[in-house]
Amino acid sequence: MTMSIRSILVAGLLIATTAVPTLALDRRVKIVNNTGYTMTEFYGSNKGTDSWEEDILGADVLPSGSSVMINFNDSSGYCKFDFKAVFEDGDELVRQNVNVCELGTFTYN
Repeated sequence: MTMSIRSILVAGLLIATTAVPTLALDRRVKIVNNTGYTMTEFYGSNKGTDSWEEDILGADVLPSGSSVMINFNDSSGYCKFDFKAVFEDGDELVRQNVNVCELGTFTYN
């Protein structure tokens, strides 16, 4: 009986130690705007959703030559996000499957 309890505890410990790194991954990404146009909206939605969610910039804008640090940790556990940037001239740039757990900077040129 003691052996099976020990086995369960060891199995639980192994699961916990392999799950923690996924939850602890850094999902902060610096978004850089080098387009020559002001970014008026920015969306980042995890691959598990079918909507763009809310505009992350809100009432703010991101002028060309500027950057902003965004934390994409939405408690979903996802690392892959789709990005959508909207600029003052009406252009929209969409990038799919951006791995925010591996990327430190994402630049719009």
